[in-house]
Amino acid sequence: MKRPLAGVGILIILFLSQPVHAGAPLDTVQENVTKVLEVLRDPALKAESAKEIKKEKLRPIYNRMFDDVELSRRTLARNWNTLNTPQRQEFVQLFRQVLEKAYVDKILSYTDEKIVYDKESLLSENQSEVPTRIVTSSKSIPISYRMIMKDGLWKIYDVVIENVSLVQNYRTQFNEILAKNTPEQLLETLRKKVKEQ
Repeated sequence: MKRPLAGVGILIILFLSQPVHAGAPLDTVQENVTKVLEVLRDPALKAESAKEIKKEKLRPIYNRMFDDVELSRRTLARNWNTLNTPQRQEFVQLFRQVLEKAYVDKILSYTDEKIVYDKESLLSENQSEVPTRIVTSSKSIPISYRMIMKDGLWKIYDVVIENVSLVQNYRTQFNEILAKNTPEQLLETLRKKVKEQ
């Protein structure tokens, strides 16, 4: 599978937001970006030898930030229904690992770019979109976080970078695989992907 969405815009794509007590989606994003940046900016973790420690500190944030099931279900779309319950559970776990491994180095390369938060927009009673921008010395990169409220918590279910949706991008890849292969073969592809990285 190809690696989508390269560049500095990936900076905090996967380690952005962990759930907090219900509040405005924008507040949730801001609060949790701060938590991630504290890890990335920690002077004690600047050395290359501290890379694994940074990953360990970011991993719990990653594990809690997304609605993993919602992300997986939306990514597979109609194909979600072709997986049985154990296959769905494995897909959720494998997809999480693929995303983490694909983007962790990009996140760790954060070099103090400025993050600007724009006004959130409610998409429905329990869904919202929070637009942000990463501002570098030469350009501004728009990143929008699509969020859903479940059990009183706002969680991310999609990230849109420069008008490219993470969910849509992976959906295209998985649709191509499932057009010619079984769900078990998709899972095997993901298992291999996780082992290779």
